[in-house]
Amino acid sequence: MSNFATPAQQQLAAVNGAAGDADVPSQLDVYASVLWHGGQLGLAYYSANDCAVYFMPDAPDAQDLRLLRKVIEELQPRCILTSAKQDRNMADFLKAAGTANNGEDGKPEIAIFPNVDFGLNISKQRVLSVNLSCIPTHLTEAERIMYLASVIPFESATMLRALGGLLKFLERRRVGVELEDPSVSVPILALRKFALNDIVHIDQDVYCVLQIFKSEVHPSVYKLVSGLKEGLSLFGVMNRCKSQWGTKLMRLWFMRPTKNLGELNKRLDVIQFFMLARNTELVHTFQDCLKHIKNIPLILKRMTLSYTKVNDWQGLYKTVYNAVCIGDTCRSLSRSVELFAKISQTFTDDLHYIASLINKVVDFEGSNTENRFTVKPNVDPAIDEKKRKLMGLSDFLTEVARNELTLLDNRIPSCCVIYIPLIGFLLTIPRLPSMVDKNDFEIEGLDFMFLSEDRLHYRSARTKELDTMLGDLHCEIQDLETAVMYQLQAKILEKSAVLYDVMEYAAQLDCLIAMAVVARENIYTRPRLTSKNIVNIKDGRHPLMELCTRTFVSNPISSGEEHGKIRVLTGPNSSGKSVYLKEVGLIVFMALIGSYVPATEADIGLMDGIYTRIQSRESVSVGLSTFIIDLNQLAAAVNNATERALVLIDEFGKGTNSVDGLSLLAAVLRHWVQEDVKCPHIFLSTNFHSLVQLNLLPSSTLIRYLTLETILDGEELVFFYQLKEGVSTNSQTANIAILAGMPPQVVQRGIQVSELYRRGEPIHRVDCPSKANQFEGYKALVDKFLQLDLSDPSMDLQEFLNKEVLSFATSEL
Repeated sequence: MSNFATPAQQQLAAVNGAAGDADVPSQLDVYASVLWHGGQLGLAYYSANDCAVYFMPDAPDAQDLRLLRKVIEELQPRCILTSAKQDRNMADFLKAAGTANNGEDGKPEIAIFPNVDFGLNISKQRVLSVNLSCIPTHLTEAERIMYLASVIPFESATMLRALGGLLKFLERRRVGVELEDPSVSVPILALRKFALNDIVHIDQDVYCVLQIFKSEVHPSVYKLVSGLKEGLSLFGVMNRCKSQWGTKLMRLWFMRPTKNLGELNKRLDVIQFFMLARNTELVHTFQDCLKHIKNIPLILKRMTLSYTKVNDWQGLYKTVYNAVCIGDTCRSLSRSVELFAKISQTFTDDLHYIASLINKVVDFEGSNTENRFTVKPNVDPAIDEKKRKLMGLSDFLTEVARNELTLLDNRIPSCCVIYIPLIGFLLTIPRLPSMVDKNDFEIEGLDFMFLSEDRLHYRSARTKELDTMLGDLHCEIQDLETAVMYQLQAKILEKSAVLYDVMEYAAQLDCLIAMAVVARENIYTRPRLTSKNIVNIKDGRHPLMELCTRTFVSNPISSGEEHGKIRVLTGPNSSGKSVYLKEVGLIVFMALIGSYVPATEADIGLMDGIYTRIQSRESVSVGLSTFIIDLNQLAAAVNNATERALVLIDEFGKGTNSVDGLSLLAAVLRHWVQEDVKCPHIFLSTNFHSLVQLNLLPSSTLIRYLTLETILDGEELVFFYQLKEGVSTNSQTANIAILAGMPPQVVQRGIQVSELYRRGEPIHRVDCPSKANQFEGYKALVDKFLQLDLSDPSMDLQEFLNKEVLSFATSEL
């Protein structure tokens, strides 16, 4: 993987572009071609957003196809293409991942082509003959092959076959040019490498529970259908990017945390540079330039299809002009920061050439006035000559009109000679009162054309002569200027490589400046990343929670080496256990994207995965019970977490019988203890105090018991949120229930039941009378019955039963 993200990576981020850019596509249009053969995964895809083909060199992938699954999750392709001849594992994967209904059910479409379309030799021929705008047209066939061989690893046979199939797919589907003439091919502006090296495993549950991303419905009524905005999330806090591609790249970095130590330190070096107080003004200068970096791939795509608008030329000129400023500024900075050195090197004279060319050719003022491409003076002599004739036409036509008036009937008081594009020169006269119907419009020597606004329009011999002599000036000028525009587009497309470099490095600069701004505002510190398998953090803080509270209590985090690797955290409810676990995950995550972290000091080893069992989500939509989802999350950690993984478990086991939940939790922890040096970093919070009280865990140096400090002030529970070693023996449920507004009598009864349960004594219902009271009631009812005189004719036995017996039965209920 390159030191910084490639343009291929920039366009993968979740779409959350700049709100002011109407040209930002609403979703990614990605068409992927995948093959899996002999344990090697080959992949290529086409992005319709930037008209580029990306390829991933052959990479090993096991039968579970985890690598392919990761790629598909990140690309979110609209269509997945593969061969009809595939392994069973691949077929099952595609069956689960896609659909044959053109993506109508939200899944990607699965397109299957005959295996012959993926043949190695035919694929090579397709690749070598692909039409690329960035390849100079003057290259010979041998030079063209050499150029492509320097870009594409032809030794990656599986990838090459996938790429050949993709090109065949584009030829058949005509993506983006469906309505164009058949001679117009699908635009391919670049061939670029796509890599997934050193990526840290993080699934969607982790992103959700740690609030790394959080989409909310946009409050605007006009965006209720498709509009989403970023809620309170780590990405929302960190995203201070000024450009669309900066936002995309930052989202990509969040989606792809890396364990590449060199790359992370290079990002941190840039952030450290911008954190210095003396560079504050430099930050503002760069941000002022970055906000003018526009959607370059879209502009280049329109150029290839000759759909360029006036706004595109303005956007391209602003982009190039500000890129020149960024390059000149970076050349004055220290070359010890690699990003500055790369910008200085790649922002070449080609940018000056493009900027100068656009500035000399394009007349922006005239283009805005006429809403089309117009050319400045002194660019094309033919255009200048015709424009000069057009500009002097008014005085000339006035003189012609005077001469024409002398030839007309004396009743006609005035006339004009006008020029109408596509029609030509016409003689116009006012409508006279005597001119009632069309027959009255006929004038000898003139050809009537039409009536408009009480003026009659005619062709005369003189106007016909003008048509022959001057022609249709407007259309001729427009045709000539269009030809100049095509020439200008061709010149710019030849230099398109430098524009992709601008997009790439400007996005990186934008991301890192945004991170530096947030780090300075929130007093973050640079983490010391190490190859050691440790996590040592002093005064760590939750990056989101500290923004929502008046005061936040910082806590240390330690794991690995002499500190052990399993942390069992107990404490009362609402004491901050879950916040602490999420704090651990977020700080480690921030370090793995190359960001400063909310702490006083931090030594963090490189992780290869973060796993959580904190929150169950979407149990209804997936058709699984809450506890099954909990088990799936924990099983993923048990089966996949290595000694360099971070595992966060919060209150596992509460979704089932407490004994069963406790037993499973203890068994999992014992399993990890037996792993010894291969045990991952585990942070566990639980209210199963029996886990410790019954000695369910073995005695091991790996395990440390922690709690969050509280104190009982009379009947009031006071939280200090301070971490300390030890074990909590009481969850303080009654106090928490009172704080939550539970009625006191309900809480008191709960305490009574809890105490009886702990002592093993019988629990009596408080809403039922005792047997003695029941006996006295029965006796009183029998006495009343015996006192009745049944021989008395006025005695109504039915009335007695209704009154006494039913009343007694009701009181018993």
